[in-house]
Amino acid sequence: MMSPKEPTFRESVDMMFNRAVALMDLPPGLVEKIRVCNATYTVRFGVRLRGDIKTFTGYRSVHSEHMEPVKGGIRFAPSVNQDEVEALAALMTYKCALVEAPFGGSKGGLCIDPRDYEEYELEQITRRFAYELAKRDLIHPSQNVPAPDMGTGEREMAWIADQYARMNTTDINARACVTGKPLNSGGISGRVEATGRGVQYALQEFFRDKRDMEKAGLEGSLDGKRVIVQGLGNVGYHAAKFLSSEDGARVTGVIERDGGLFNAQGLDVDAVRQWIVQHGGVKGFPDATYSENGAALLEEDCDILVPAALEGVINMSNAADVKAPLIIEAANGPITAGADDILREKGTVIIPDMYANAGGVTVSYFEWVKNLSHIRFGRMQRRQEEARHELVINELQALQDVMAGQWQMSPDFKEKYLRGAGELELVRSGLDDTMRIAYQSMREVWHSRDDVDDLRTAAYLVSIDKVAASYRAKGL
Repeated sequence: MMSPKEPTFRESVDMMFNRAVALMDLPPGLVEKIRVCNATYTVRFGVRLRGDIKTFTGYRSVHSEHMEPVKGGIRFAPSVNQDEVEALAALMTYKCALVEAPFGGSKGGLCIDPRDYEEYELEQITRRFAYELAKRDLIHPSQNVPAPDMGTGEREMAWIADQYARMNTTDINARACVTGKPLNSGGISGRVEATGRGVQYALQEFFRDKRDMEKAGLEGSLDGKRVIVQGLGNVGYHAAKFLSSEDGARVTGVIERDGGLFNAQGLDVDAVRQWIVQHGGVKGFPDATYSENGAALLEEDCDILVPAALEGVINMSNAADVKAPLIIEAANGPITAGADDILREKGTVIIPDMYANAGGVTVSYFEWVKNLSHIRFGRMQRRQEEARHELVINELQALQDVMAGQWQMSPDFKEKYLRGAGELELVRSGLDDTMRIAYQSMREVWHSRDDVDDLRTAAYLVSIDKVAASYRAKGL
């Protein structure tokens, strides 16, 4: 249970913002302009379901329009409320600024438990919600572009895109009104995996610098590092899968709604995911120790802890018992402001949510650009790349023949080198570059300033400075 003194998610965001601006030389008026949420629209609409009219409450919050369109997901959850949506919108502003995605921050939510409804009912509800937002330009390619969030995915984004297109039949850029769509509805390769892939790239960049590892008391590389993941949804699953299959990390623990699994030798992430899909939880999974109190695994000994699901899971009641020297916030707000203080005093290194889960909005940006350009990435240059590479291969082939067995190309070199980059490779390349550059901007502040002792404050300093620069350019 969370302590009664625990700050709310919105209070946590404000406290962390205030901690950063106290270290900056900004006019008080500009600080207030950056901090406050510009507008929040509350909609209550009815849908006829099961012979009766059911009324739903939804929100769309716009935090900052220093750049437009504004960007942020739509979540479906029974706990959605105005404070949460406004805090998430603020986080989106700072997140977009940090990774240099040209958007302001926004967020939306609908108070609903998707599990309570059939698919056709959810479609009716989603389309009506989209209609209510779109007719007020709160869904619009050049003003407000939603994306998936907790409780939503490709399916819901396709419904929203289609609803907008029905309402704007002559808008050639209608598909750019929302991101996170399926490929056959204008989506982009790599969007589903994007946030989890971004977590992987963030950790790879962390382990490239000895100074960062020393701060966390770690050494070497990701290979062999023990990882515990809280929440094996889309983000947690992809992060765990890539870290274990590509970087050699060992996923020793998985925490889900119905409990936790632990295996010191490492879990088969795909097998656990499949079990959850088939059984609705982790209970009964073979080859692991099951614990009904999954939250206790947050305090288990490991190298990297990845909270990837809910807000506030690490709070003042359990922060002191968290042993992981490195925590990467794959979810939004998994560590409260109170817990953040406790962990920093212990020397725990936290890679903050504002940066760590920015892979989603980064690839959403690529999808938006693709929709506006009306051409998939790689279509123009891929074969030309391959033709240029083939010239090199032919020269190497001739050299190999002359050397007569003294030298030859590696068996798979020719195949790998000849293959031009398709959309997925280009998306991953762009995401990797974005995550590296954003981390390096935080790292520089973290290591160069005596008054900054954590990455979260560094992230806020970098992002707020960029937002302030945008407002100044507008004449504010």
